[in-house]
Amino acid sequence: MKKKILLIGVLLLVGLSVGLYFYMYKDHRDVSTEEAKYSVTALDLQSQFSKDLVGSNKKYLDEAIEVSGIITSIDSARHSVVLDSKLSAVLKDSTLVGITVQKSVRIKGRFVGYDDLLEELRIDEATIEK
Repeated sequence: MKKKILLIGVLLLVGLSVGLYFYMYKDHRDVSTEEAKYSVTALDLQSQFSKDLVGSNKKYLDEAIEVSGIITSIDSARHSVVLDSKLSAVLKDSTLVGITVQKSVRIKGRFVGYDDLLEELRIDEATIEK
């Protein structure tokens, strides 16, 4: 009888441990394969955050979004581009081939926040849409 109780206890402990492991260590999110939840221009996005910071954060934060705009600067050391002087996007891959300043692009990535002091939007894991 004690052996059965011990065996059930060990099996329950192993099952709980495996379940906890899979709960804590989920697969990483791949934003490039997700469908964009919102599609906006960089200027419209900045305007929304200027009007309603809290509501816009609830709507866009940690979501896959697609933003269009004109590239105003490129930082090849950080693998990032700035759209319309308002949105900084860190690219997922390090290739900046074919990317030039004053080129109109659509970028899809994960929205990570808005810096209200600098009035700058931030996206990471970004990819340039064709």
